[in-house]
Amino acid sequence: APAALGARVLWAAAWGLLLLSAPVGAQRGRKKVVHVLEGESGSVVVQTAPGQVVSHRGGTIVLPCRYHYEAAAHGHDGVRLKWTKVVDPLAFIDVFVALGPQHRAFGSYRGRAELQNDGPGDASLVLRNVTLQDYGRYECEVTNELEDDAGMVKLDLEGVVFPYHPRGGRYKLTFEEAKRACAEQDGILASAEQLHAAWRDGLDWCNAGWLRDGSVQYPVSRPREPCGGLGGPGSGVAQGGVRNYGYRHNARERYDAFCFTSNLPGRVFFLKPLRPVPFAGAARACAARGANVAKVGQLFAAWKLQLLDRCTAGWLADGSARYPIVNPRARSFGFPDASRRLFGVYLYRAPGAPDPAPGGWGWGWAGGGGWAGGSRDPGAWTPLRV
Repeated sequence: APAALGARVLWAAAWGLLLLSAPVGAQRGRKKVVHVLEGESGSVVVQTAPGQVVSHRGGTIVLPCRYHYEAAAHGHDGVRLKWTKVVDPLAFIDVFVALGPQHRAFGSYRGRAELQNDGPGDASLVLRNVTLQDYGRYECEVTNELEDDAGMVKLDLEGVVFPYHPRGGRYKLTFEEAKRACAEQDGILASAEQLHAAWRDGLDWCNAGWLRDGSVQYPVSRPREPCGGLGGPGSGVAQGGVRNYGYRHNARERYDAFCFTSNLPGRVFFLKPLRPVPFAGAARACAARGANVAKVGQLFAAWKLQLLDRCTAGWLADGSARYPIVNPRARSFGFPDASRRLFGVYLYRAPGAPDPAPGGWGWGWAGGGGWAGGSRDPGAWTPLRV
């Protein structure tokens, strides 16, 4: 190496994080080569430590990354800092880049990402209003004129994994359809790590489902013959675990989905009408309360993270009827006919949304409806003072 490099040492470090040597840049297949030289020749050094950073939806998190640049005749203005998110093993999307005073965030990170700027050598990224889509691995790359180094930071989210299949029954979803189904129910496809953590927490589900990496798996906490058997051949010992079908054809094969959701910015609550209502009437009742019919993911998040406990089945946005039980877990009534009358509906109200019918109001039919007779047209569903 040229002697001019003798005074230069560039390194990036993240404390308490998982930092892995990985490809850099936004192009598929580009490989990163790190030359380690000793003494006065200059060097690129990577420091790694196990761990991850954990946040929740709506939170603010710092993705730590620091670098050291020993150069008596050079400042830090010539150092480029770049954050990318790993979306595939060899594919990245740009998150944030900085060169001297010039800073730029990209895509959905605009207005949410900025440097921490905690003194010289700090490349840590502050990420505000964390979303479900922010979950994953991020690369911090530091580059000067001739050298570069990078470290990997894993952002995990607090939340809950829930199995999902649509009204049509089990094993109806391709991989892309599973992603859309999770998004429609306020979630994302769960990762293999999230499913494994849910299994360790007691999740037991005998239907195989897609995960975000394209594999198909299912968790078994209570081994039984109809669900993958009891154990190894001749073992006679029941063994639980996460059964893995491996990576499947994402367009031809169909399974269920394992979705993941996180903290709710709003609130889920149960609305009990004066009489059981069909789905259409329940949706109108929610709208009249400044809310929407809760999605499946919202109910699971309220059960897991807000300890919602209600032993009454209610309508949800996908037309299913469920109820949350804190101990041991939410139980499902499945998908009843939309014309069936249930005793309530689970609502979700976004933060700041007003309640047009605060305490002192109930719900029923106007004009002498309900038990008193008269019109019982669901279209006449309206707030009534009680």
